[in-house]
Amino acid sequence: MHNIRYLKVCGMKDLKNIQDLAALPIQYVGHIFYSKSPRYADALAHWESPSSIKKTGVFVNATFEEISTYIKRFDLRAVQLHGDEPPTLCAQVKQENVEVIKAFGIHEKFDWSILKTYQPAVDYFLFDTRSDQFGGTGKTFGWENLCHYSLKTPYFLSGGLSLENIEEALAFSDERLVGLDLNSRFEVSPGIKDIEKIKLALKVINHE
Repeated sequence: MHNIRYLKVCGMKDLKNIQDLAALPIQYVGHIFYSKSPRYADALAHWESPSSIKKTGVFVNATFEEISTYIKRFDLRAVQLHGDEPPTLCAQVKQENVEVIKAFGIHEKFDWSILKTYQPAVDYFLFDTRSDQFGGTGKTFGWENLCHYSLKTPYFLSGGLSLENIEEALAFSDERLVGLDLNSRFEVSPGIKDIEKIKLALKVINHE
């Protein structure tokens, strides 16, 4: 039995697509506020998220002032920091009464000890595939590397999750793995999700 309680669908920017997605039993909808991303959502139309869904802003090396402005502008309830943000910035953002998810790109030589200083300042970690460009690669990383993670902070698994490997992710036995982050492998085009594919993923997660 897996411990997955949260499904986060990231890279959303089209209002109709968001509304279709929000009708599904997911917990987080991610909007990327990083201008170099093809899923940049700065022109995002206002939408009312149901109380069951946390509207999440994804940032890469933004200043606290920028992040704070976006939190207010879009009524964000969670913030994902996907760059080289220090623990001090994570702690500042947490004071804004939002959940903080700190993302790290994992590779064979990743220094797991750096996570210790982030522990008090985040609600979750997100482990993704390492990329020099920041953000998603659509590729999985060697999940066996997670055996080196020794902290208690729960985490999301990201990086190349698809209908083909989601069962493998669910079979990963770790009570700290509480969420999956879906993005490019569930898209029709950058920022536009295939809702039917996400419905199929939910069926797999819920053993339907």
